[in-house]
Amino acid sequence: MKKSLLALAALSVFAGVAHAQSSVTLYGIIDEDVNITTNSGGKHLYNLSSGAMQGTRWGVRGTEDLGGGLKAIFVLENGFDPTTGKLGQGGLEFGRQAYVGLSSQFGTVTLGRQYDSVVDYVGPLEAGDQWGGYISAHPGDVDNFNNSYRTNNTVKYTSANYGGLTLGGTYSFGGVAGNFSQNQIWSLGAGYTNGPLVLGVGYLNARTPSSPNGLFGNGTTATGTLPVTTPVYAGFQSANTYQVIGTGGAYTFGAATIGATYSNIKFMDLGSNGASAFQRGDTATFNNAEINFRYQLTPALLLGTAFDYTKGSEVAEANGKSNAGAKYYQFSAGADYFLSKRTDLYLIGVYQKASGTDSTNHSAVAAITNLAPSANDRQFTARVGIRLKF
Repeated sequence: MKKSLLALAALSVFAGVAHAQSSVTLYGIIDEDVNITTNSGGKHLYNLSSGAMQGTRWGVRGTEDLGGGLKAIFVLENGFDPTTGKLGQGGLEFGRQAYVGLSSQFGTVTLGRQYDSVVDYVGPLEAGDQWGGYISAHPGDVDNFNNSYRTNNTVKYTSANYGGLTLGGTYSFGGVAGNFSQNQIWSLGAGYTNGPLVLGVGYLNARTPSSPNGLFGNGTTATGTLPVTTPVYAGFQSANTYQVIGTGGAYTFGAATIGATYSNIKFMDLGSNGASAFQRGDTATFNNAEINFRYQLTPALLLGTAFDYTKGSEVAEANGKSNAGAKYYQFSAGADYFLSKRTDLYLIGVYQKASGTDSTNHSAVAAITNLAPSANDRQFTARVGIRLKF
């Protein structure tokens, strides 16, 4: 009897240790706001929406200690709209992230639906990922800094931290029999943090992005419909390759932080993936530059402002004429007041002006990210919202 009791006690101890070495955490964000948009297809719009500051979500993350510094990890993250209760990301159950992998002192390898390296290393340096939300993202989120598109079927590596330097990369299988390159996506990136200085660089390459299961296609929705509606680049969906090169940096001095980002975006080999209004084989190029500034006025109050400039290149039309390209000027400002560590109130305003000829071969109209395009070259939106984290 004593031996049995001792054995039972020993098993209980080991079970307790195993439980202590594993963890599962439920987390989330609920973000809801009241909006005014001065020109939504030609009319003023007043409405409720979700996720102006951060996408509303709930998720589960877990780790299991396998010994010897090796851990198994997983994340399942759902996006939803509290305004209506419907699922986000086109109706996908875990449309934000869904992956499993292993982590050690040599780095982390994960498999599933994940973020690319541009999102990981450069995205956090733009105003939209800080205090400005998706409406402060670059027009149409043309460089994906604000994570409009996730990658499916992805193998991802993230290095350990080497004196402030981290490296990473992703590879997404196209999954098409007999065609290795169709829908293929890959990215590389690096980040460096040293005291007040933060730097990031990233590269993203997506083949046949608008085809089924491509980056712009039903790889990001449940219905299979193409989500690209912004006139900023909707006319370039016939491209064979979508490429982004991005870099950025930020420096903090006292309560102030100044930052900047730059991206070069190419829609390459137009006409290779569907009909095009432009000459087959041409490339449409965008260059984007942002400068942003934030100031922690008090421990509870953060202020921010940013200016973004996007310039599209000339593209030859199918009739031989030249499309002069579009230009977008965007100003953002915001204030974020923290009621507690988990709950804050915010105000964001964005103004955009457009000129030139856009990707649809029409006079460019203002098109703030994720809003219905304006009927003319100007658009303003303001958001007042509340965000709660748990």
